[in-house]
Amino acid sequence: MSAHQPHVRWQNVEDDELTVDLVRDILNAIDDDLWVAAACTDRLLNDLDVQRELLEVGLSRTSLAVDRARTSLVQGSESGPLCTKRTLNAYFRQVPADAQLCQLRTIFLDRLDRLSSFVEIHKLVQLQWEKSDDIDSEWEDDPWDYDPEETSSSSKPDLLPAADSCIPLSNFLVMDLVDAACFFASLELYSAVHILMTHHSSVLWPFRFVVLNSIPAHAPPSKYSELLPAYDIGQGAESMPPSQSWRSESDWVESHDVRAALTDLQVLPHIGLDARTMPSPVGGLLDPVGLAAWYAQRAEDVVASTGMLDIALATVQHGISSGVPDLDQLEEDLGLLTRLVYDAPQPSDSSDAEDWTLERWKSLEPAQVIQAYLAHSTQESVAGDMTRLVMPYLFVLEARAERAGQSDPDLAMNLLYDYVLRAPLPIAAAIFEASKPTLPLPQRIIRNDEDLARLALSCLYSSDSLSEWSTMSSIFECLPAWDIQLGTEDEADEADATITSLGAFVTPSTTVSRCSAADLLLFFKPLPLVSLSRALDILDVHLMCGEILSRWSVPVPLRWFLQSASDVAEQRARANKMARRTGSSPGEMKTKDDWEWLLEDMHKLRATSKAGIRGAFGLMSKVDISSIFLSGLLSSGLFDIARKFLHEKPSKLSLPASIVEDTCLSVSREFYDNASSANFKVGDMRLAYDCLAVWQPSERLSKERDFIEATSRISSYNVHSRPGVKLSPIEMRLTTDRLSLISRILSGTVDAYKHTQVILDLLYKLGYKGDAVAEVKTLAMLSDTALQAEDFTRAYETSQRMVETVLQLRAETPAGPEDLAFRKACEVCWVACYQLGRHPEFKDVDKKLVVLGRALEFCPEDKLSDILASWRRLQRDDLESRRESISHRSTTYQRRPAANRRSASSLQAKLAHLQLPMAPLMNAEDAAALAGRAFSRVASTLPFSVGGRGRSNASEHSSGLGLNGEDVSAHASRVLQRGIGWLLGADEN
Repeated sequence: MSAHQPHVRWQNVEDDELTVDLVRDILNAIDDDLWVAAACTDRLLNDLDVQRELLEVGLSRTSLAVDRARTSLVQGSESGPLCTKRTLNAYFRQVPADAQLCQLRTIFLDRLDRLSSFVEIHKLVQLQWEKSDDIDSEWEDDPWDYDPEETSSSSKPDLLPAADSCIPLSNFLVMDLVDAACFFASLELYSAVHILMTHHSSVLWPFRFVVLNSIPAHAPPSKYSELLPAYDIGQGAESMPPSQSWRSESDWVESHDVRAALTDLQVLPHIGLDARTMPSPVGGLLDPVGLAAWYAQRAEDVVASTGMLDIALATVQHGISSGVPDLDQLEEDLGLLTRLVYDAPQPSDSSDAEDWTLERWKSLEPAQVIQAYLAHSTQESVAGDMTRLVMPYLFVLEARAERAGQSDPDLAMNLLYDYVLRAPLPIAAAIFEASKPTLPLPQRIIRNDEDLARLALSCLYSSDSLSEWSTMSSIFECLPAWDIQLGTEDEADEADATITSLGAFVTPSTTVSRCSAADLLLFFKPLPLVSLSRALDILDVHLMCGEILSRWSVPVPLRWFLQSASDVAEQRARANKMARRTGSSPGEMKTKDDWEWLLEDMHKLRATSKAGIRGAFGLMSKVDISSIFLSGLLSSGLFDIARKFLHEKPSKLSLPASIVEDTCLSVSREFYDNASSANFKVGDMRLAYDCLAVWQPSERLSKERDFIEATSRISSYNVHSRPGVKLSPIEMRLTTDRLSLISRILSGTVDAYKHTQVILDLLYKLGYKGDAVAEVKTLAMLSDTALQAEDFTRAYETSQRMVETVLQLRAETPAGPEDLAFRKACEVCWVACYQLGRHPEFKDVDKKLVVLGRALEFCPEDKLSDILASWRRLQRDDLESRRESISHRSTTYQRRPAANRRSASSLQAKLAHLQLPMAPLMNAEDAAALAGRAFSRVASTLPFSVGGRGRSNASEHSSGLGLNGEDVSAHASRVLQRGIGWLLGADEN
């Protein structure tokens, strides 16, 4: 085949070499219409003119086939759509070439329409590009653009390539129009999308929502509003946008019958692109519910993907303006949510900002919405925020309730009050400030004066704040002032009873641990105006008292004043804290003026207001306040200032001497009990000692000072409460029997017993001055300690002093031996004497006989036998030793009468000086009266034991000596006579 033949030339020419003239030159030379039409279909060029020429040539070559097919229909004898389809099928089977030409004609017509759309889109995009160019040129001299590296081309959108280069003409002619529309929509080329939707509506209309969903969620709906669906109220369904074809009338091959016939024959096996999966088309018109659902879904998608609530709101608003029903509530929600995100105060740290979605917004309760609006409001901004954010929301809630047929006139008010009750005091104060009765009513947030008072009372008395007294006072200043006088006595009683019941209401119980602000509002709600006015008067007094307590570092919540109004113990406890805590901080309260200020404030808290309302310490007397003040002053250690208060004329305290004395003692004992060291020269013990010198001396104060001195002296002996731990002052005070302290000293200090007077002085300072029994017991302990140390001389001397004390007590006691104290002293004395007299290492017989005689004198009747046994044994041992001595002298020296006379005379002198306990022996009745006193009780009270013999042993050595009844005196006389006779040398019988 020659290269100059037209068929060969066409195949050898490249696409970019084709021109309009070349197309005409080659294809006009070919007579085969089917070949030429196929050749025109096969070529897809980017050159507009050449591509248009190819399409026009193809159309011209297919026109004869169309005429022949139409002629076949005219020649057919049958009529009707079905007959037309059968006739066409029969004709196309007979002449397949014409069928192919008709099929190719439909392709040429579609491509020619697409070519027109492409040309129009190209013009619009080119115009948009030029506008963008103009905008960029205006900003080239922007004074704020200080980045020298940034060029205008770097930020200019590349719009033309989006429509021209990215979708070349050759591709646009054969690509799916839905894909093309979605592509232009994704690039926000809404004009291009509109052109396609207008001129190719038959193809794109079922997929209109697919195209709309391809538009970026951040795109403002105002820019593509002509693409959004609208509602036709006349039809009651979605309105159909107008369509416009590029040709004034459709071609014959585009008729339904021809298309159906060609489709059945499948004359061209593969035309266009491969089939692909497409979303389900929506060919029909949507009803109102469907339209509203699409707009709602679009808004939710915008919020979920971008968070741009303004875009979502604009989308819904466009739907409403387009007549779509049932979008009002969604618009309200989006509008309110938009206010929350864009208009409400935001946290200073952007990382703390919350993510809001429409779903989350719808799940919130009204109270939570209000809290979200004002979550980051300050005291300065909360009033304005409530006016521009919360109030519109409350109006919307009321409107919705009315639309739903559930109108509630108190809905907004209840929600507003609930927020105020839950708000912190500074926020609540700002709201009260914006609700003052002096403001015009439309400007007030809370417009009802009584409700304003109830809310303030509920907020203040439920608050736990201990420091925001200025804020509380500012709230009080915003409240209404009603000039109401309590007319009748019943009204006054009713108001006071209401406040009393309020105190019980706020007091915690087993069932309710704390009374909330909402609970208090329920309490205040039914109160009449008289009671509310009285409550505000009481609030004024309580705020004044609260500020005073806070000034002295003993703050309490405001409800404490209600709880303690009838509790004097609670008031006294708070007064004590007030008087004592002020002196706890170093560098404060060091002058008399400071303490005078404190005393003045304490009296203010006790005072009664002009309205007859008692202060925080209203149940306490003036003496109570002064004594508590003095206690606090003394506990601070400022004794010089205390003396000035007590001794100045006139005194600001005016306390009875007994109360001053009691206070000094009480504070001194506190210092004592808290002292870590018992040395009264340093620390708290020094304060305890000096505190007793603030007031004039008295017996009680002197005793306490002596006890402190005794404590210090005991501490010097290193007395321990347990191994390694010294006895603390508080342990000394809590010791029930303080004589045990002396016992510990004697047992722990080796030579303490040698200092009898020192120990006795210590006894007197421990509080036993003038107590003869305690002195006797102490002397007994000294004697016993000396006896254990085998210091018999000191033991004897101490015993003698003990006996003298007992004898003196007997002489001074009117009741004589029957006196209980005397009997106790006797019990201790005879045991101590008996123990010393029977000690085997004590060699001084005369002294032993003396102490045994004292033991016989003071002992009970049932102990005479033991003591007499010891006496007899001591006498026998002494006589035997004397006999041996005399016998020894008779064998060594010659017997001389003068010597015998001198010996007898010496013995008689000794017997004359022998001190025998005759008094108890001569008076057996007294001994019998004392017999009932238990020896064991005496022994248990002393730090030593008595190891006397039993009655059986005594009888054994005394040859059956009986000591009962009236035989005691006679028997003792016989024993004494026999002993004396034996000493004189008489016969044993």
